[in-house]
Amino acid sequence: MTHKSLLALSLGTFALGMAEFGMMGILPYVATGLSITLAQAGHLISAYALGVCFGACFLIFAHRIPLKHILLGLAIMMALGNTLAALAPNQSFLLVARFLSGLPHGAYFGVGSIVATQLAPAGKSTQAVAVMVAGMTVANLLGVPLGTFVSQYISWRLVFALVAAVAVALWWALRRWIPDLASLPSSGLRDQFRFLGTPAPWLLLGATLLGNGGIFCWYSYVHPMLTQIAGFSENQAGGLMMLAGAAW
Repeated sequence: MTHKSLLALSLGTFALGMAEFGMMGILPYVATGLSITLAQAGHLISAYALGVCFGACFLIFAHRIPLKHILLGLAIMMALGNTLAALAPNQSFLLVARFLSGLPHGAYFGVGSIVATQLAPAGKSTQAVAVMVAGMTVANLLGVPLGTFVSQYISWRLVFALVAAVAVALWWALRRWIPDLASLPSSGLRDQFRFLGTPAPWLLLGATLLGNGGIFCWYSYVHPMLTQIAGFSENQAGGLMMLAGAAW
């Protein structure tokens, strides 16, 4: 696998990380801008998560589409959803935009991991997937604090516009640096769920549910907790979120 192919794939996980976790840092600014409460703004996080769940199911029916074409389509969805979010005039519109933004999330990680595995040299597939996922780490470490800073001094809408711009760059990079790959062989709908007949996947799903649930319970409202409860200033919040991203 070339370094450019890895860069293209990791650019996608960076955009998704910004789209998903960036909302945590800008939640108070969105609430103020749309004249809604923090609790109502929290629904925007749930809308994205709902889109992730629905979008991941798309892969069940996409086995006939070449992998590169799936990735290109997902990049377009990222750009569209975040562009609409940047232009949202009210909460209802932004809820729909956030749902659309979440649709490509799970599908991209699934297809991207397959592509990374297929393009990696023998024995290097794990490292290739790790590099792809590293874009999410960079988003948490640098992208989320940057989004908080931009929202504080300019506008929260610019955060979504930046994600949309990254998604456009992602489309270009995927088109240029990812080779054409055959679609996945179809194993039938029933066979795709056959693995659930053993306890191991249920344990993994349960651990993921509890782990992510625990993290999102506090991280979703990390900004108001830092400023309104812990007593840190707005200027300190960005640095503290960078520490949280480093620990992530």
